[in-house]
Amino acid sequence: MTPNRIEELENYFSEVVYLPWTETGERYYEDAMLESLKKYEPDVLITELDRITKKVLDNYHNLQAIGDCRANPANIDVDACTAAGIPVLCTPARNCQAVAEMVVGLVLTLYRNIIPATQWVKEMKWVEGTTPYYLWMGHELQGKNIGFVGFGAVGKATAHLFEAFGCEISFYDPYVEAVSSSYRKCSVEEIFSENDIVSIHLPVLDSTRGMINKKLFSLMKPDSLFVNSARSAVVDYESLCEALKEKQISGAILDVLDTEPPKPEDLEILSYPNVLLTPHICGASYEVTSHQSDIITNNVIQWLEGRNLESVVYNKHVLKSR
Repeated sequence: MTPNRIEELENYFSEVVYLPWTETGERYYEDAMLESLKKYEPDVLITELDRITKKVLDNYHNLQAIGDCRANPANIDVDACTAAGIPVLCTPARNCQAVAEMVVGLVLTLYRNIIPATQWVKEMKWVEGTTPYYLWMGHELQGKNIGFVGFGAVGKATAHLFEAFGCEISFYDPYVEAVSSSYRKCSVEEIFSENDIVSIHLPVLDSTRGMINKKLFSLMKPDSLFVNSARSAVVDYESLCEALKEKQISGAILDVLDTEPPKPEDLEILSYPNVLLTPHICGASYEVTSHQSDIITNNVIQWLEGRNLESVVYNKHVLKSR
């Protein structure tokens, strides 16, 4: 939380206790979370990484609301909160700009051979007679077709940046209608078969788990690039590895894996050329703290004042009991 937002909350609460995990050293797991709640006795809890389980809620009964500084409250047992009548408030779009900028940066990094070219210089291979201009020649973004699977806040922010490079944008999302005359809505099959870059921005749902499969990879052009900065569970990892091995696609950029941190056997994908793997950091920017502070503070205040509850409460079933 930023200082100005803490001050704003102090106008609504008699006391605000601020214990950021950057100072405590770690998120609170079940027992530590329960111990902290009993110590400070809050009515409202704002968290980001701490584990809020049924055991926690069964043993601490003063919580009237929980604010979670995440787009989806994966660290919270939402069903247990709903059963206890506790509304959960989230921060959708808190890191959309961070992810968008990182995705574009990673594509440029791979397209322009930045990592191997830099390493080439460090290894003193740039000697008289070499021709780095031709050796490390890459691709431009201008004129490329970019297809998005999932077109929520992150997808739209990323599309906006790619559009500035002169890219053509298309998207698949059954829950989103046309958002711009310059963006084309189409089928998921068209996304994979027609685009130079396919970027995944899906949540993990029953309908999306393993959705990106062998059939879709087989539709991609041999010179196309696959990007997943969302969740690993929406992609059939073995099918992706096969597509790279068989050169059905030219490369992949991944910020997520099935197992994090990965074991050596989880990193088969790095054996294929043109693969860029980052450790789940696309949404990690210093500015995200400000974004999520703004969103969660506004949402908590709206909840306190009884405004826009359908918009700010994640587990909307609790509203029926109000």
